[in-house]
Amino acid sequence: MFLPIFFIFSFLFSSTNAADFCVGGLNGPVGPAGYSCKKTATEDDFSFSGLRTAGNTSNLVKAAITPAFSTQFPGVNGLGISIARLDLAVGGVIPMHTQPRASELILVMDGTLFAGFISSDNKVYSKSLNEGDIMIFPQGLLHFQINTGKTQSVAFVSFNSADPGVQILDFALFTNDLPTDIIEGTTFLDAAQIKKLKGVLGGTG
Repeated sequence: MFLPIFFIFSFLFSSTNAADFCVGGLNGPVGPAGYSCKKTATEDDFSFSGLRTAGNTSNLVKAAITPAFSTQFPGVNGLGISIARLDLAVGGVIPMHTQPRASELILVMDGTLFAGFISSDNKVYSKSLNEGDIMIFPQGLLHFQINTGKTQSVAFVSFNSADPGVQILDFALFTNDLPTDIIEGTTFLDAAQIKKLKGVLGGTG
């Protein structure tokens, strides 16, 4: 009687430990569920220091996103969580975008942000956020953040996915080779505006 009980407990404990986590093996295959598991995990797989440093906001949108997703932080692989740092200079903007695989929660650490999202029935939910304020953006909905204050703004955004994905609306339309006449017909923008935006963002067609 003792041996069967011993083997049952041994199996339960070994199975539980094996399923505790799945640190991403970044050199292995990746699929919809994330990376395959790394053979041997270390303490370093479960910590990440990349969010200490402010991102470079010397760019077109005056903003920077520093992610800690499964690619940068393999320890979150398979856990359904991740985080990123947002740095926005005065007037900086995180353009209208979506996370196709996650909802987002933002926590403002410094400065003031005006943020909002658009629901599937085209209603706008927007609010001015100050230090310590939080706001949620439901999965798949267009949303944005703008620094409307007079100082640099810093925020952290968390997601219920290790790989939330991102699609920025302007980039989706104007950084590729989608023909101008197609964009014109589907967005009601005129050709001159479209070509100007393609020129700014590097698109062709």
